[in-house]
Amino acid sequence: MPHTLTNPDGLPDPTGYGYSHVAATTGELVFVAGQYGCDTDGRLVSDDFAAQVARAYDNLGVALRAAGLDYRHVARLGTYVVDHDPDRLAVLRDHVVRIWGDRPPAQTLIGVAALALPGMLFEVDAVAAR
Repeated sequence: MPHTLTNPDGLPDPTGYGYSHVAATTGELVFVAGQYGCDTDGRLVSDDFAAQVARAYDNLGVALRAAGLDYRHVARLGTYVVDHDPDRLAVLRDHVVRIWGDRPPAQTLIGVAALALPGMLFEVDAVAAR
């Protein structure tokens, strides 16, 4: 399937880690790689779970806008939570409700022992449709 790869301004350059942020097909689908709570240089914004979740969703928005989309276009989320517990689920739920209201996308939450970089507590990837 032909596609275009994009690494938008406002997100760190991921190519040194072997991936791109956005893959947009010539059809309807746009795939957004895992976004985490980092600044434009790739540094974690905080060691606080809620702050990382908020920034990860902000970064997801940057990636979507690079493909000409926004949160309304998201059909599926993959969420990854280090040391998942009910408190972290509540934080995640609050962010999803803030962004999508009563029409959240399909979502899979996976509790994990660790993520790609030390200190990462949350990551979200997405599939969006034009």
